[in-house]
Amino acid sequence: MTILAGVSANFTRDLDQNYALIATLADQARQQGVDFLALPEAAIGGYLSSLGNHGDTVKNTNRSLPPAISVNGPELEKVQSIVGDLVVAIGFCELADDGETRYNAAALLDGGQIYGTYRKVHQPLGENMSYSAGDGYPVFETPVGRIGLQICYDKAFPEAARVMALDGAEIIASLSAWPAARTARADNLQEDRWTYRFNQFDIARALDNQVFWVASNQSGTFGSLNYVGNAKVVDPGGNILATTLLGSGMAVAEVDIKAAFEQMRGGMFHLRDRRPDVYSRVTELDESRTATWRELAHA
Repeated sequence: MTILAGVSANFTRDLDQNYALIATLADQARQQGVDFLALPEAAIGGYLSSLGNHGDTVKNTNRSLPPAISVNGPELEKVQSIVGDLVVAIGFCELADDGETRYNAAALLDGGQIYGTYRKVHQPLGENMSYSAGDGYPVFETPVGRIGLQICYDKAFPEAARVMALDGAEIIASLSAWPAARTARADNLQEDRWTYRFNQFDIARALDNQVFWVASNQSGTFGSLNYVGNAKVVDPGGNILATTLLGSGMAVAEVDIKAAFEQMRGGMFHLRDRRPDVYSRVTELDESRTATWRELAHA
C-alpha cells in the first residue's frame, strides 16, 4: 500500500516561515505514514501578488518578486534536510544557469536525492512577464513509483497530463497557487466558479488518464489573490478519496496502485484504446488556427 497526500497551505516571501511550515507538514505526514507529499506551487518564497497585465513583472514591478533559487542552491538543500525519507514535490522560482532567466518550477526530491525538476509550460494572465516558460513534461522514477509534475494552469490542458500518462506516470502531482475568480467572486469560495474549475480539472485529468492525481494548492490570501485550497487525492476512476476543501490542511489517502490499475484499466483502458491515427487533424488545425487565436487574444 502507498499513502499519498496533497497539501493546502499558505506560503509567503518569508523563507523561515516556509521552512517551519514545511517541517510541520512533514512531521504530520510522517505521523500518518505518508509516502508521497505534494506541497503547493511557490511553496518556497510564495507566488506573485497579483495576476493580469497590471501584475508583477520582472521589468517594472515595485513589488517583491519571489526569490529566484538555483536547483543546486541552499534552499532546496534545506528542504531536503527537513523531509528526510519522505518523497516530496515542491514549487519554487527557479533561477537558470544564466543568472537571469526565471521559471515557475517544481522539484521532486527526498533527503538524499533530487529526482527531477519541472518548469511550468502554460502561463495564465500575464505570468509570462515574470517567468519564462518550460517546454516539456518529464516523468521521474522514485521509490513511490513513476511521478509526473505539472503546475496550476497546466491542468486545463489535457495534453499535459496525457503525455505523462503515455510515458508511464502512475501518479501526477498538480501543484497550484489557484485563486478564486477575479470578478463576480462567490461569497462562499467553495461555490466560486474558479473553485469549480479547479476541482473539475482534477477529476477529469485523473479519469482521462486513469492515474492517481495528487493536487496541492495555496490557501488563504497573498497580495490580491484569495486562494481556494481544495487539495485532494483522486483515484484513476475520478473518485475524490480525500480533500481539504477550502481550509489549510492535508488530504491523505491510502491506495494500492497496482490493484487500482488492474481494476480501473482491466476493462476500458483509455490509453490502450486511443486512436492516434485519427488525431493527426489536431496538428493540422493547430498550424492553421493558433496564429488567429493569438491575434484575437491581443485584439
